[in-house]
Amino acid sequence: MARPIKETPILKRKDAQRFFEKMDNIQKVSPEELARIKRNASRYVFVND
Repeated sequence: MARPIKETPILKRKDAQRFFEKMDNIQKVSPEELARIKRNASRYVFVND
């Protein structure tokens, strides 16, 4: 039997501030890096497909 999922904690104060700062400064992935990621991901067989 699966374990129950715990509630997601609410971010407060410094944690919330840090979260929003990171969300504002998301770095884009270069096309070369994206191609490498896709190439590596294609090596795996996904069960739910």
